[in-house]
This record gives sequence, C-alpha cells and structure tokens, in this order.
Amino acid sequence: MTQNPIKSLAGQTAVYGMGTIIPRLLNYLLVPVYTRVFVDQALYGQITELYAYIAFLMVLLTYGMETAFFRYAQKHDHQKVFNQAMSSILLTTSIFVLLVFVFNNQIAAWLNYEGNGIYILMAALIVAFDAITAIPFAFLRKQNKARKFAVIRLVNVIFTILLNFITVIWFPKDFLMFAKEIFGPDTNLVAGVFLSNLMASGLSLIMLAGVFSKFRFSVEAGFLKPMLSYAWPVLVIGLAGMVNEMLDKILLKYLLPADENPLAQLGIYGANYKLGVLMTLFIQMFRYAAEPFFFAEAEKKNAPALFARIMNYFVIAGLIIFLVVSLYIDLFKLFIGTQYRDGLQIVPIILMANLFNGIYYNLAVWYKLTDRTLSGAIIAVGGAMLTIVLLIVVIPAYGYIGAAWVTLIVYFLMTLLSYIWGQKVFFIPYQFLKILTYIVIAVSIYLFINWIKVENLVLKYFISAVAIALFAYFSFRSETKSQKQHEANV
Repeated sequence: MTQNPIKSLAGQTAVYGMGTIIPRLLNYLLVPVYTRVFVDQALYGQITELYAYIAFLMVLLTYGMETAFFRYAQKHDHQKVFNQAMSSILLTTSIFVLLVFVFNNQIAAWLNYEGNGIYILMAALIVAFDAITAIPFAFLRKQNKARKFAVIRLVNVIFTILLNFITVIWFPKDFLMFAKEIFGPDTNLVAGVFLSNLMASGLSLIMLAGVFSKFRFSVEAGFLKPMLSYAWPVLVIGLAGMVNEMLDKILLKYLLPADENPLAQLGIYGANYKLGVLMTLFIQMFRYAAEPFFFAEAEKKNAPALFARIMNYFVIAGLIIFLVVSLYIDLFKLFIGTQYRDGLQIVPIILMANLFNGIYYNLAVWYKLTDRTLSGAIIAVGGAMLTIVLLIVVIPAYGYIGAAWVTLIVYFLMTLLSYIWGQKVFFIPYQFLKILTYIVIAVSIYLFINWIKVENLVLKYFISAVAIALFAYFSFRSETKSQKQHEANV
C-alpha cells in the first residue's frame, strides 16, 4: 500500500523535529539564563548583534550549496556530488578563516569591539565549523538518515548548554579569571557564550566523521561550474533573507540615538524576538524535511495538487502556533528576565512575520523546481532593498517596534509577489482565499480575546484554549472534507 505523501512528509518533519525542536527548545533554556545573568541589557545586545553577523556569514560561506547538492544528487551519483560540494566549501572556508585571523583586530575596531578581537575569532571559527558540516548534514537528509541527524544536533545542544552553565552560571568568576588571562583584560562573560558554541560546533564536526570517511577532495570544473551557477542565486536569496531577518539587529545599534542606549534596546528586542521560537522551530524542521521531499515528488503527476494541500496544512499549523504563543504570552514571558519584558508587544508581530516567511519558503518550490533560482533572487533582493529603506526610515522614529513591523510587511509583500509570479511559471492550485480566510479568523480570535480584556487569568486561558481548539477542529475538518471530495472526483 502506497504511503500518503503528506503523512510521509509529516513523519519526516516530526523526526527532524526531534533533531531541531528538542535541541532548540533546550537551547532556548539559555534565554532565561542570559536575560537573568546579563542584567546589563547591553551585554545581551552584544550577543544578539554578533549572532546576527554569524547568521549572515553562514549563508555566505555555504553559498547555496545545500540546495545545489539536493538538486544535483537527484540526477547524479550522491557521493560524487558530495565530494564536489564539500571540496568547494572547504576551499572557501579556509580562505575566510585565514583572512579573519590576519585582520581580526581591524574587524573588531570597525564593529566597535576594540580589545575584544577574540570574539571575532571565535565567531569566525563557529561559522567555519558550521559551514563545513552543512553539506554532511545535507547528505544525511538526502539519505533519509533523520535519526542520525537528530542525535548529532541533540548532542551539540546538550554540550553547548553544559558548557554555558559551567562558564556563565556555575563558575563565572573562575572562567572570567581564566578568560582575562588568556584573551585579555577587556574580556567579559560574553566570551563564555561564544567559547561554548565553538566547542560544540567542533564536536559536531567530529561526530560527522562517518560521513567524511568516503570523502575525496575533488574539484572538477566541468561538474562544479553548473552547481555553482545553480547555487549563486540561492546565495543571493539567502543573503537577502538574512537582511530581512537579521539586519534590524545590526542597524538598531547605529540608528538609535546614543542617549537611548542602543545596545540595551537591542538586548530587549533580541530577547523578545526569541519568544517566537516555536514558529521558527516549526518552519525550520519543516524546511529540513520539505526540501528533499519537494525534489523527490516534483516529477509525479499529482505534484501540484499535493503541494497545494501541503500549503494549507502548513498555514493551519503555523496559525495554531501563533495563537498559542500570543494568547498565552503571560506564560511565555516568564522565560525572559523582567527587565526585558517591555518588548512583549512585538511578539505577535514577529510570529506572523515568521509565518509569512514560512509561506514564502513553500512558494519557493516554483523557482527551485524549474531551475529559475535567478527569479527567486530578484524577489529576495527586492525584499532586502525594501527592508533596508524601511529600517533606515522607521528605526530612528519607532525603534525596535518599527523594526518588527518592517519584518512583517516585507515578508508579506515578498509572499504576495512570489505567489503571483510563480503561478505564471509553475502553476500550483493554491487555495488562496481559503488560506486568507484561515489567517483572518486566527488574527480575529487573537484581537477579540485581547479586546474583551478578561482579568481572571484562568478564565482567559480557558477561553483561549477553547478558541484554539475550535479553530484547529474546523480548519482540519475543512481540509479533510476537501481531500475526500478531491479523491471522489478522481
């Protein structure tokens, strides 16, 4: 009996979730730690800023090779494609690390981290290790070795948390004495955060030794060139995506007036941004499962209808997460220190922005499957340019609240443009009005429950639970009914 492809995707998503959501939730335990240990919001602002740079560099150093690997492994020998992609990544990463080692002090001064060049070095090595492991992780996904993928991710995070507790919680004074002796007198506990991440990334590299065992360094221009041609627009898309996701965390430091303590504002913004973690995790674990799934299903006759149904279920699941986090924000806020809670109002905005980002990722199937990655790059660059302009205009006047709204607006417009363009190139029968109806209903539920202002928290939570349950019941029931009608017509 043929397995239902949506159930198959859901199963893969769940397994990847074990390797994504559990580790990230465990990693999320560091947020309440950081927002209580780093009472000075500016220190958490430093962490937020440097991790924004790490996110940019990770996209730059992998330059679309993960997606190119999946595309070409569909047509050629997996090991050969792996060797070419891995060799390319190793070459470029080595050059990057060498440059940072030579110019780390200049980079630190440019970023206003004089005396803390070690932070730049550790950030660079974290990026390097993660870039080198990106293709091996993709290889595991291609081979459907989701459990091995999950175990390595889980061990990585547990090790990260353990090291963070040692350096930041249990022995901060001892670590600080050690760090100042080794790294310099200006070093603070932020070094413990990056050192922990660096050591955990190194451990992941070691645990992937089995994947590397058959690797042979090989650069064949005739084979690698078309992979790079396919990948470079994906790089542009990735960098543009990082502009939309991370640039606000970089520009806040430079666009806010000095008397408003920009790094402290960035710390507040970064901490509250983390409260949208469930939506981020859902989208990430879906992406891990969906990319190889979409390529595998693309040639089948019913692929467009299947992709449309997947979109409906994805939106429903995302909206349930939006409602859970937004309506139970009084509970979720306990994960961050009291001095960071002024920014709670951005959480529903960021949740909805991330949902549209996930929808946009679903829509991206049209340019990936038709090898029109350049078209995707045009949309992504347009979104990035709009983000830059809006952030420059909005941040000085509205601070991080304005930055959150910019994220939502840009993702919505990119989603709309991708839908319109994609339908002309690779038609997929998305049920646009139904999806819009789901979104309107979910947002209306959120606004209504907040409008009635129920003072009794127990009653408010009960009403919220009933509303979420009803939304889930009727939306999934609607999808089940539509599917039965479709099968009957077929």
